[in-house]
Amino acid sequence: MDSESLVQLSDNALYHAKERRNSFQFFQRSQHDAVIHRHLLEEELREAHEKGQFLLHYQPQIELSTGRIVGVEALLRWRHEKRGLLAAVDFIDLAEETGLILPLGDWILTEACRQAAEWKAQGLSIWTAVNVSGRQMRNPGFGARVLEILKNRNLPAESLQLELTESVALESSEETRRELEQLRRKGVLLAMDDFGSGYSSLSYLRNFSFDVLKIDQTFVKDLPTRERDRAIARAILEMARSLELKVVAEGVETPEQQELLRQAGCEFLQGHLFSSAVPAEEVRAMIARGPLPIGTSMECRPAGP
Repeated sequence: MDSESLVQLSDNALYHAKERRNSFQFFQRSQHDAVIHRHLLEEELREAHEKGQFLLHYQPQIELSTGRIVGVEALLRWRHEKRGLLAAVDFIDLAEETGLILPLGDWILTEACRQAAEWKAQGLSIWTAVNVSGRQMRNPGFGARVLEILKNRNLPAESLQLELTESVALESSEETRRELEQLRRKGVLLAMDDFGSGYSSLSYLRNFSFDVLKIDQTFVKDLPTRERDRAIARAILEMARSLELKVVAEGVETPEQQELLRQAGCEFLQGHLFSSAVPAEEVRAMIARGPLPIGTSMECRPAGP
């Protein structure tokens, strides 16, 4: 083995050691293959952005008392030339690591607002939720960019909902918090995603002015079989009512989950019981069909989580 190859293999082992922190790693062939795959995927990601291979699908959020679609969550998809339609979970971490999330995140926000403005022009009164990464929020001028996009699309601020995870909130600086508060004063809605999945969710309710809590789907999944999860869901909903926050339960897949959430007083539901994430034109068709008879599911095109 020549010296150049030896250095490359050592770098591979170093990369994995850094990933695991406070450890050392010997080179393994599987590590090398994983690094090669990562580099190829990174190149494909950059090309995909240049070629316009990304698109958004939208998962409806249902008002339980009426069966109406009142909002949607914009979810990123990649129309891969060989692997077909990929969900964000397959590539979003790499986009974060490489910094591609900045131009990609800007595109997502711009496209989601464009579509929201189109729906509004068609007479559809729904909000659009967009996930925001930590790198996006830390990028200077993030708040100003959001307001610029809203202005360019003539979209009311209250039509946009920014979803933050606990990890994003954890990484936020004081300046970022001020920017978020300014956006909220302008009318943009702030949602805490995956509420209850972290160790300090309650502390972030003290430091951020949220409008919406999204109950993490890990609690929703076991509602029919775990009394502890039902108690946690009830506690979250009671706290949210006291704080005058809307609550969206994620990952609703069965009528049993839906009924338990109804009994607990949950206002809004999201999940495959109603619809997977679908193209924008299908959202319009769903709304045109009228309120969903609660207890049944919409016919939709499966598109991943």
